[in-house]
Amino acid sequence: MLQVQTGAELSQAYYDQVVRPLLDDRWPGLPHAAARLGSGSDVLGTDDEMSQDHDFGLRLNLLVPQALTAEIDAEMQARLPETFAGRPVRFPVTWDQREWHHADVDTVAAFTRSRLGIDATRELALADWLSLTGQAVLEIIAGPVFADSDGELTQMRRRLAWYPDDIWRYAVATDWARLAQELPFVGRTGQRGDDLGSRVIATRLAHIAMHLAHLLERRWPPYAKWLGTILATLPHGSAVIESLTNALRSPEWRDREAGLVEALRVLHQRQAEVGLPTVDDPIEPFWDRPFQSIRSEVVEVLHRSITDPQVRALPRGVGTAEQRSDNVDVLVHADRRRAAYG
Repeated sequence: MLQVQTGAELSQAYYDQVVRPLLDDRWPGLPHAAARLGSGSDVLGTDDEMSQDHDFGLRLNLLVPQALTAEIDAEMQARLPETFAGRPVRFPVTWDQREWHHADVDTVAAFTRSRLGIDATRELALADWLSLTGQAVLEIIAGPVFADSDGELTQMRRRLAWYPDDIWRYAVATDWARLAQELPFVGRTGQRGDDLGSRVIATRLAHIAMHLAHLLERRWPPYAKWLGTILATLPHGSAVIESLTNALRSPEWRDREAGLVEALRVLHQRQAEVGLPTVDDPIEPFWDRPFQSIRSEVVEVLHRSITDPQVRALPRGVGTAEQRSDNVDVLVHADRRRAAYG
């Protein structure tokens, strides 16, 4: 039996040894792309043995000319073998209970529409960028590509590599604004004896800080399950994780607040290192109270650095789809995300 270690390795072996020879036999020289894209931990490279209990197996994306999609799909269903590497070729998944192959056939444009709600083979408008989530983009750009004969998939993935500069600045400013809204409440709730409330607020702020950490590295943040795992791979991730962990473990609100403040100072320093505008210190006292807050100038200097009039006109503190809402049933549906931006 073929020995593979990861889902990506399994997909590549399946393409190289089974799918590609079938394509070459029936459509010699067919321009196409083959990749492992879409949902699944193996697309992010985070899969392990537990990942194999559902929706795992011989999964592959074949991106071909529109005129041939139906014919190629039918040919795959008819001619693919029953098994490969000891695994069934045709099997149900949570979104499709048919016994069908999963060398999923589509066009590049249609596949991006299925994930993003837009055709990302063309230039994106401002509303398009704002409607994206990190996870939706990662389902297109994170997985391995095994073939791309005409380069269309590669070109599209480059387009989606990161936000345009001014939208990036707007998103970073939004995370700082979100942090500023509640940082003083970690102490205020704790000081009033509401330890649970203080912990809940600290956890909300830690999640925003983790999101900001990805933005500063120009890395699309994955969905919640893998946010901390990917954070650990970022250049400043270990320092942020240590400070946030100290904050969330602390039984006392002052130490909880101190851990958050330490993490935010690490992020602010990283912001300077990546060339975004900063201030001397992002933290200041909250009025005359014994609590910490974010200086308003942290947000202001970022907004002043934005030159695109359309981006400058966006409402401050609202941000992108995943900054506006953490509702999974909104974030995983492109049409619902798009509805927020017209």
